[in-house]
Amino acid sequence: MVVISKKRLVEFYERIPAARQAVLEWYDKTIKADWTKSADVKATFATVDNPGNDRFIFNVGGNKYRLVAMIHFTTRTVYVRFIGTHQEYDKIDSTEI
Repeated sequence: MVVISKKRLVEFYERIPAARQAVLEWYDKTIKADWTKSADVKATFATVDNPGNDRFIFNVGGNKYRLVAMIHFTTRTVYVRFIGTHQEYDKIDSTEI
């Protein structure tokens, strides 16, 4: 898969250095994946949620952080829409970002 944008991930783990390894593990698994449907994402990340609107919510770092991505299976593209702590995640509407 193609991940857009790694810059957002880097900015997050530069702000929270303890998240670096977990974020990079998510990134590595994702770029190596070849997802064609929601079930494929679930096979890679068992705890992923799909609230609709092409959004997927990932628990990162043992559920310490949340990552919201929009996935377009036909173009094999994952758009990172949000990454943050649970407190930051609680302030957003994951289906609208």
